[in-house]
Amino acid sequence: MELKRITEKLSVSPQIAVEDVAAIKQAGFRAIICNRPDGEANDQPTHEEIAAAAQAAGLEMRYMPVVSGMVKDEDTDAFRDAMRALPKPVLAYCRSGTRCATLWSLSQAQQLPIADILAATKAAGYDMNGVARRIANGGRTPTDHADASFDVVIVGAGAAGIAVAASLRKRKPDLEVALIDPADIHYYQPGWTMVGGGIFEAAETVRTMGSLIPKGVHWIKTAVAAFEPKDNAVILDGCRVVRYTRMIVCPGLKLDWQKVEGLEETLGRNGVTSNYRYDLAPYTWQLVQKLKAGRALFTQPPMPIKCAGAPQKALYLSADHWFRNNVLEKIDIQFMNAGGVLFGVKDFVPALESYMQKYRASLNFFHNLVAIDGPAKKAVFEVRKPDAPVERVEAEFDMIHVCPPQTAPDFIRVSPLADEAGWVDVDQATLRHKTFENIWSLGDAMNAPNAKTAAAARMQAPVVAQNIVADINGHSPSAQYDGYGSCPLTVERGKIVLAEFGYGGALKPSLPKFLIDGTRPSHLAWVLKEKMLPPIYWRGMLRGKEWLATPEPLVAREDA
Repeated sequence: MELKRITEKLSVSPQIAVEDVAAIKQAGFRAIICNRPDGEANDQPTHEEIAAAAQAAGLEMRYMPVVSGMVKDEDTDAFRDAMRALPKPVLAYCRSGTRCATLWSLSQAQQLPIADILAATKAAGYDMNGVARRIANGGRTPTDHADASFDVVIVGAGAAGIAVAASLRKRKPDLEVALIDPADIHYYQPGWTMVGGGIFEAAETVRTMGSLIPKGVHWIKTAVAAFEPKDNAVILDGCRVVRYTRMIVCPGLKLDWQKVEGLEETLGRNGVTSNYRYDLAPYTWQLVQKLKAGRALFTQPPMPIKCAGAPQKALYLSADHWFRNNVLEKIDIQFMNAGGVLFGVKDFVPALESYMQKYRASLNFFHNLVAIDGPAKKAVFEVRKPDAPVERVEAEFDMIHVCPPQTAPDFIRVSPLADEAGWVDVDQATLRHKTFENIWSLGDAMNAPNAKTAAAARMQAPVVAQNIVADINGHSPSAQYDGYGSCPLTVERGKIVLAEFGYGGALKPSLPKFLIDGTRPSHLAWVLKEKMLPPIYWRGMLRGKEWLATPEPLVAREDA
């Protein structure tokens, strides 16, 4: 916990943990303001968790979420009002403290000279020069002047962003490339299913972001607030402006925990867990080992979601543990799926159904989790069966693994880049934006109808890199993405159904059938998942080594 004093009445800090609240109380603070929206990162506690600890410590708490880099006038007014009303001193926190410092700076614009504001925030470690320009400009964000310019700007340094940066630098080392991402940590998210199944340790899925940024690529360690594609500019946190000649957008997606009533306040306790959050995957394994009898629920929300097989992977690995420990007969396993099929590609369904039968798991289709009462251990599902009235059903549980609803990030959904559903609007073959020809997108945030997996991003990165280089050289796109995605379905410890497919459910096996038949459980596929894919990710994909990912030549289409 790092507290940074701005005035006698206000200090700010990066994200705090529940266990920090007692120390905050001891330090003399009387109130806490949370300026960070829930769900920004997979490892952050919710504001309800902090609020419960604050209440127990006798501190007042305000939840005033602000999307990174999007401080509005009403946010400033609300912050000013809160500071007037709350007992002092106050601690405000967000991801890094920058939003809190920005809110304070803007709220003081009419009371203090700009020089005093800049001095106070600088002393606390925050550069508010961008905000000062916004104040002088009447609150408007200028795009007529850029703080920096690059040949290619990449928004998002997840699997897709780092991979495409490395692929670009491999093809054209002289390009000035910038990666924009505020995160300090990079996660190997495909490993979290294995953490929840007791195979990996959580620490194996983590690297520092700085260690992964490709050599020669500029890392702008902040968040994007908004896009100005007509001006070839992105607006950063603090209202700084970065111009680009070409841009790649790949910020991932948003886990929308708030869409399930009561979920945030019970995550990580009362038997409620999720492998979709780094800090909760180990709790999944704890619950699995502890459960000897009772009911276990596994949920899947409406599509699209990151890795469509992940909800049932959690089920299979849990059930396999109970099977091996001779307690399976005492456990009632229920798979609650908002969709109408077990898996979207029919070729893999028979093998998966056989494991559901082996584990005596009941399949409940068209069941979407809408509310949860952790202390009472009850979950509420909205049932939308075809040609039937919508109804709500309640299910008790001893353990529940939740896959959260998922959407495009807020700053994407409200941008000129988004389609009607909020995803970046691209041509599904070239991954070029349909409206802005100098913008491309890959990974989970774009709207091509493929599986949202790291394996898909691995194939997409070379396509985008090759097409951008072709564009720089004055040529038409030369590479196409065929929709490839891979979902290694961990049906038991030691065996995997390796689902590889492209657009329209077409099978896209990487290896000959005599080595791995993806429609059947395979031990070799398990070895691939456990031993080979992590180093391929860290040492190959993120370093621009395009093993088994050579882009396909673009084929002219009838509608072209």
